[in-house]
Order: sequence, then structure tokens, then C-alpha cells
Amino acid sequence: MRQKLGFILTIGAIIVVLVVINSISYVSEEKRADSELTPNRSTYHAGPTGTRALYDLLSESGYGVMRWRETPEKLLTQDKVQTFVIVGHTRLAVEQDEAGHLQHWASRGGQLVIVDRRPPQYLLPASGSWTITTQFSDFSFFEADPSKPEEMTANVKAVNRVQPTLLTQNVEAVMPSRFAAAISFESKKLAEEESESEEATDTVQIPEEEASSQISLAPVVHLKGQRGPLLLDYPYGAGRIILLSDPYIVSNGGISLEDNLRLAMNVLTSADGLIAFDEYHQGRGATSNAFVSYFSGTPVLALFGQGLLIILLVIWTRGRRFARPLPLARVDRRSSLEFVASMAEVQQRARAFDLAVENIYSRTRRVLARYAGVDYNSPRTEIAARVASRSTIDPHQLEVLMRQCEEAINGQPISERQSILLVKRLREIEGKLGLRMRSREAKQAAQNI
Repeated sequence: MRQKLGFILTIGAIIVVLVVINSISYVSEEKRADSELTPNRSTYHAGPTGTRALYDLLSESGYGVMRWRETPEKLLTQDKVQTFVIVGHTRLAVEQDEAGHLQHWASRGGQLVIVDRRPPQYLLPASGSWTITTQFSDFSFFEADPSKPEEMTANVKAVNRVQPTLLTQNVEAVMPSRFAAAISFESKKLAEEESESEEATDTVQIPEEEASSQISLAPVVHLKGQRGPLLLDYPYGAGRIILLSDPYIVSNGGISLEDNLRLAMNVLTSADGLIAFDEYHQGRGATSNAFVSYFSGTPVLALFGQGLLIILLVIWTRGRRFARPLPLARVDRRSSLEFVASMAEVQQRARAFDLAVENIYSRTRRVLARYAGVDYNSPRTEIAARVASRSTIDPHQLEVLMRQCEEAINGQPISERQSILLVKRLREIEGKLGLRMRSREAKQAAQNI
């Protein structure tokens, strides 16, 4: 028992130490502040770099909004989502094949909104001959605290809209961060098209109705900062792609500045239908286990894994021999009265009542001789007289009882009832004289009862 107690206490101490270590590491991780160097743009995140405020406002305003936790390929199998939003540099990179699925979905009439300073080039498909890229020059992310607008917008002026459009409706000025990237676009065939259009004007007159029916594939700039455009959109197939080059405008820390909120609402609600925020690439994919996702970021998962490891270690050690093999302990479960009970049953079946009387009378005669102070082989008359002199027992009755027992032992026929009567009278004599049985006999009698 002491070995088991020590083992249990050791396991308990190990578990307590693991709990303390994980709790300390968890607290230190929770105290880690948001940073533009490693932001968390998830709609679940309430920190300054998150987008939970925008998501909650859209939801409370009655707009259809959801968190998309499936792969982009699943967008092609549904028709509810009209606007798909990717915010910032995601924790899981958007792979090239996934970008292809998103572009395919947008070409079928969807609206793809990308809010990032430097999205992958394959995520920004060309619009006809127009190619779109982003550039930014301020890399001092570690110096700014995203929870302090004065640091994020140092030496930055509010940006006015370039032209009144659906995306800039009721927007007077927008306050970007000093890390906003500049969007650039160019057309390789622009010069060729201009020269060809001049020649065609001299030779062929294009009908006015046909010219008005052509759709321009050139990007439309809505906001322009000091270094270049901040917001533009362009057609892609039957849908559109919108690019905003500063996630700070829609983040929790910057959405309340100037008309940032109004601009974000215009961009996301410009197309009717359900708005889906990409949470799959923010590390919140539905393919992960729900239990793991619920306790993500807490020490519960580490404690569970370490506890499981301890249990497996205990099972493995308990199943292995630690020292030389020892024989199993043999417990004697036989009662000390089994022999007596067996002999009594044999005597009863053989009707050997004289033997039963002999077993009891021999012990009683030995006790009486000791009580009388004479030898065991003394005549029964002498034993009866000596016992009577020291007690109130009639010597004649005691002598007759002893004679009847000796006659039964010596072969005189006796019935079961007579043998029981003789034994009962012997016990009464012992009781009157106060003769105690030996401790072993008393113990056997108690067990028999």
C-alpha cells in the first residue's frame, strides 16, 4: 500500500508541475500585445489588428454576413455568397490553386475583396492587358503600436476621394496608416492600342452605339494617397475584384478614424447578397477538430496531451517487469474446523457415536482430574469424590455419568439421542465447575458458531 501511495503522490506532483508550467506560459502568451509585424486579422479577434468590430457591426446592422471556414473550392458549389473578403496577410498562405478557385468564382459574378498591403501577385489577375501590383516602402512595423492611432498615422494626412462612386458614397476623408501600400497598374498594349485607334479613326468610323456597348477593363481608382492609389476595383469576367491596400482602415484599431467605417461598409455592401469573411486562411478552418478549435490558444490542449502521455507511460511501466519474478502468494483459505467438521460427518454417517463420546469424554476427564488434583488414570470414584468435595456436585451422579461414558466407549450399544444426552451432561458439569476451555478450543468453538 505504501508503494502505491508513493506512486500516486508522484503522479499527482508531476501533474501539478505541468499545470503550473502551462498556466505560466499561457498567461505570458495572453499578455503579448498585437503587432503589425505579426497581426491577427481574424473576425474572432478583438485586438487592435483584428476585424471583429466590423463583422459585429455588419451583423447588427442587418446585413447577411458569415465566417467562411471552408476551402475556397467550396465557393464554386454554392450560390449564396456574393462578396468574399480576404483581410491582411493570413496565417495560412493562399495557395496558387486556391487563388484560381477564387478567380473562377469571381468570374461567375462574385465580388472578391482583397484588403492587403502586398497580396500575392497570382491573387490579382490581370484585367485584359492591365496588370495590378502594390508597393510600400515603410517596413518599421515593430516601432508602431496598432492600439495607438497617433503612432500608426504619424505624418500621414487624411485622404480624400478621387471621384464620387458607389464605393466612396458619403465618404469625405479616409485616414490610412503610414504603412499603407500604393497600388500601381499599367497596360503593355496601351501604346499599341492608341496607335491602332488613331489609324482606325482615319479609315473607319465606329458606330456610336457599338462604342458605347464596349466595357472598359481598366481599373477604377476611388482613393489616392500621397504615394499612389489606395482603393481601386476592376471587372473580372461577370464579377469584380476590389483591392484596398491598407488593412488598418478596416481593423479594430483604425476603423473609427475619419470615414474609415463608412468606406468599409460601402466596399463590403456594394453588391447585394451574403458577405463571407475568409477565416479558413486565418487558421479557423472547419476541417480542424471542433474541440481543438474551441480550446485553441489555451493550456488545455497541452495539459490534455501531457496527461495522456503520463497515462500511457504508467500503462507501459506497469506492464513491464521491474525486477526478478516472484511467486504468487498462496493464501490458505481452509478453516481450522474443516477437519473437525469432516470427522463429525464421517462419524455420523458411520454411526460411530461411541467415538464421538470418547473424543469429548477424554478431554472432560482430563479437566476433572486436574480440577480434583489427582492423576488422569485415577479411579472414577476417587475423581468424583475429590470434585464433589470442592464443589456442590453430587459425587454419585458424577460417577454414574463417567461410568456411562466409559461403557459407551468400551463397546456398549448407544443411540444418537443417548450420545447427545451424555455430551450435554458433560458440558453442564464443565459449566458448573467453571472449567474453561483452552484458547485454541474456544477459538474453534467461536468459528463453528
